[in-house]
Amino acid sequence: MKKILLACIMIMMMLASACGNVETTSNPNTSSEPKPATEESIIPKNTADCLNTEVINLDSETEKYFYGTWKVEKLLGFANSYNDASEYPTGQKFIGDEIIIKKDFFSSKGLKNYKEYQYELKNPIYKITATCYNSDSFYRLYKIDIPDLNINDVVKAVDISDISTKLSIPVSVSFFVVNNGRLILLSEATIFELEKMTD
Repeated sequence: MKKILLACIMIMMMLASACGNVETTSNPNTSSEPKPATEESIIPKNTADCLNTEVINLDSETEKYFYGTWKVEKLLGFANSYNDASEYPTGQKFIGDEIIIKKDFFSSKGLKNYKEYQYELKNPIYKITATCYNSDSFYRLYKIDIPDLNINDVVKAVDISDISTKLSIPVSVSFFVVNNGRLILLSEATIFELEKMTD
């Protein structure tokens, strides 16, 4: 009977631990001083808390950073998924091409070498479709390694839709805003860094 009880307790502890719901409390008689906060304690134990997939409007900080004329500056690499439309090992021929992202206008017609990426929208709808609060949650969701992405970086995925049809431009082109300080273009499975030319 003791063995069965012990086995049940162990199974319950493993399940609680796997769910990230195990709480440990210190004995007040042995430790009365609070422990100083460490960098480890700032990072949530349950990494599911580091991800928000609620679709929301652009916040003012992201808006301010996101709007402008952007030049495709460099190839960063490839998503860790097979996609035969990606032009490995050089990526799509986007380097030097431009994209215009304004509050009332979007144009990817500057991506000159590809007819399928030619979009021009008046009064586009910009939405944040996911926010990842660390590099682990970003990788789990998108299977993409962005160079220099750190554990505390916030990445917002931005979706662009046509106001008349409410349909997004095809998923072959996606944008990621990193800490309102970097703009990443994902085309097929190819990742590019963009540089802001004008506001």
